[in-house]
Amino acid sequence: MSAVTTLTEDQLALAEVTLDFAQEHLAPHAVAWDRDKHFPVDVIRRAAALGLGGVYVREEHGGSGLGRADGVLVFETLATGCPSIAGYLSIHNMVAWMVDRYGDPAQRRRWLPGLCTADTLGSYCLTEPGAGSDAGALRTRAERDGDHYVLTGVKQFISGAGAAGVYVVMARTAEVGPRGISAFVVERDDPGVSFGANERKMGWNAQPTRQVVLDGVRLPADRRLGAEGDGFRIAMNGLNGGRLGIAACSLGGARSALDRSLGYLADREAFGARLLDAQALQFRLADMATELAAARALVRTAAEALDAGGPKAAELCAMAKRFATDTGFSVANEALQLHGGYGYLSEYGIEKIVRDLRVHQILEGTNEIMRVIVARGLTEALR
Repeated sequence: MSAVTTLTEDQLALAEVTLDFAQEHLAPHAVAWDRDKHFPVDVIRRAAALGLGGVYVREEHGGSGLGRADGVLVFETLATGCPSIAGYLSIHNMVAWMVDRYGDPAQRRRWLPGLCTADTLGSYCLTEPGAGSDAGALRTRAERDGDHYVLTGVKQFISGAGAAGVYVVMARTAEVGPRGISAFVVERDDPGVSFGANERKMGWNAQPTRQVVLDGVRLPADRRLGAEGDGFRIAMNGLNGGRLGIAACSLGGARSALDRSLGYLADREAFGARLLDAQALQFRLADMATELAAARALVRTAAEALDAGGPKAAELCAMAKRFATDTGFSVANEALQLHGGYGYLSEYGIEKIVRDLRVHQILEGTNEIMRVIVARGLTEALR
């Protein structure tokens, strides 16, 4: 946590425990998991045993009761071991938070115990084949039928799909616009639920990404999360925190890449001197460290604003997500360059970090959409 000097003793202890976990259980296996496309559910459950399955869930409901400022420490530190697994845990925690925040007491009792222990994994289902950035245009429908809803549609790019047991699904309950969307909790074994093939991806190979197909899935009305028509608001509020999680994962992956670069340049010689002693390379390292420190400060500011319920929290989360994910990818890509040809080899782990961090600029809202959110906040008073 270099360049962060305002952490409490509890936060420092949290970062230390999480770093120990990342170094012991994630980092040694990350390259193999990526190569084999292995989703280490057992390791995710070990993380949950430390309280990382319900980071934001209130303690009385089985969670750790931490704030967003704590969460960004957790996910940055986890991502130093493996950005893919840290990214999935961020999404799982977003789902758990949504159930805790918007669920009724019966829903919390039903799903939170399994989510907090990761005995049940969670997935977030908003994006569709024809509705990505324009989330208000989604077409998955939930038709009311007495005391039930019948859900029909397809969700695309769903992290953890197939392995997860609980899916928070956004579906249309009215004809048009964001106000016509409601949120539902779907279980993997509900009749009519199926999954597409595991997508072949550039990165994030240590977690499955599949379509979730809803073919007339009949749910009792008590599976609706929140009021009818509240789904878009629930989805966007969930994404504010999710964006901070992914921003933090970018910081962690890039931090690992920078640390590896320092070690490599210290060990490597050219023209009779250590590469680390070349001022030109020192300047590049200095820029990488400075950019990461600036991004970390913005992520932390946004997390504190979200914890405080500040009026500009959503804009700050968008700023932090855009800046930290762009910075994280840039730093990791620079680290690959500093490794020369060795950076291109999978065994060094740098090219995996580059591939994993690239998708962070796309998911949880593309960085173009983050600019839209920020620009809308800047120009709102002039409309």
